[in-house]
Amino acid sequence: MSLYSSNEPTLNFESLTNQSYPVALEIIFYMGFLIAFAVKSPIIPLHTWLPDTHGEAHYSTCMLLAGILLKMGAYGLVRINMELLSRAHSIFCPWLMLLGSIQIIYAASTSLGQRNVKKRIAYSSVSHMGFLILGIGSISETGLNGAILQIISHGFIGAALFFLAGTSYDRLRLLYLDEMGGMAIPMPKIFTIFTTLSMASLALPGMSDKMSCRYSDSNRDALALLPKSSVSTNFTIAAYSKA
Repeated sequence: MSLYSSNEPTLNFESLTNQSYPVALEIIFYMGFLIAFAVKSPIIPLHTWLPDTHGEAHYSTCMLLAGILLKMGAYGLVRINMELLSRAHSIFCPWLMLLGSIQIIYAASTSLGQRNVKKRIAYSSVSHMGFLILGIGSISETGLNGAILQIISHGFIGAALFFLAGTSYDRLRLLYLDEMGGMAIPMPKIFTIFTTLSMASLALPGMSDKMSCRYSDSNRDALALLPKSSVSTNFTIAAYSKA
């Protein structure tokens, strides 16, 4: 509403983008939108609601949440924070990249301790959102393309993983990993598809997440991000290898 009434009242994105705001006011707007979208996306440390929600909700709700609703926060970051508040975004982008790097490693390592398969997938989703934050913070066309590809790719992969977890629960009535050993024997098709999707989520070469993570990491300081990419990928691989 402050943006709406700051100059000539309008809700047209193109008109709002062409308007100029004092830098201090733009920073205030940016922080407000960032907090709101950080809860929606989610971004650490405002992510704690997501694993508990996924752990308790029906798998159809988890599919809707992972495939569509979480991506609305990412869309808001691109559409409002990045495009509408570009000067403030250029100030905050180094912090976004640092936050994205921390989120990738933190969420992937936290998923290692999860026994509930849906909570493990949820934490992997939080980790994947870190690559999206990196792409948005890179201030480059390639990074933005990677962030958008990550939104689309993870929307399909995350929803499919929750569907398979729910299908397994309907048949076995089990959600804890230490009780699900040997599921490849009674459910070989589900096991094969889940393994394939896990590899896609791991960003194996030739799969969509590989391209999105690669593009998200692409910016003028790409060499500085190589150690982060290697470490975060190893954490994610370890998380899925125990699933």
